[in-house]
Amino acid sequence: MKLFSYFRSSASYRVRIALNLKGVRYTQVPVNLKQGDQLLDEYASVNPQRLLPALETTDGLLTQSLAIMAWLDEKFPERLLVLGGSEQRAKIRSLAAILGCDTQPLQNLRVLKYLSSELGVTDSQRLAWSQHWIRDGLNAFDAQLKGDQFSVGKIASLADICLVPQLYNARRFGINVDAEFPRLAEIDHHCATLEAFQRALPENQPDHSVD
Repeated sequence: MKLFSYFRSSASYRVRIALNLKGVRYTQVPVNLKQGDQLLDEYASVNPQRLLPALETTDGLLTQSLAIMAWLDEKFPERLLVLGGSEQRAKIRSLAAILGCDTQPLQNLRVLKYLSSELGVTDSQRLAWSQHWIRDGLNAFDAQLKGDQFSVGKIASLADICLVPQLYNARRFGINVDAEFPRLAEIDHHCATLEAFQRALPENQPDHSVD
């Protein structure tokens, strides 16, 4: 498999974790979002939406991180990302959507660039925007937890896969996760003990030094 990725892209980070948890081998094709590689015609032929990630598989080329991870669960069911009974599966999907659908898109690069270039938002206002929506999402996520080792139960799931990259972003935007969200920080520390999460870290990616 071939993963089109950027080391600091939250959505790409999620898919890297998922692939690692499932033990699926893949190679990475770096697409530098900061330099605008995603806007080039060459990448548009891969993903017309010009977003990351994209996963090239024997079944075709897939886009959108949540859809890719759903495909991975169907293709490699030995280690499920959405597991348990129907209620637990719904809970995992709900938590993942809070961050993957309602939080992260509001502070991704193309939104922040639009705020600055088209609406004249200052750097400090842009930071306040990002911090507001990150805190909003993390508070909603935190409020639904029941005190398990991971977000839902004793096994890392799709919810954790979405949580860890969002916490990475929260810290990048100046939020003290340990102080403001101690329960989420604890889950993050549990995930950090797993090789699949360690290998997916932005600093462990081949394009980390190219920014």
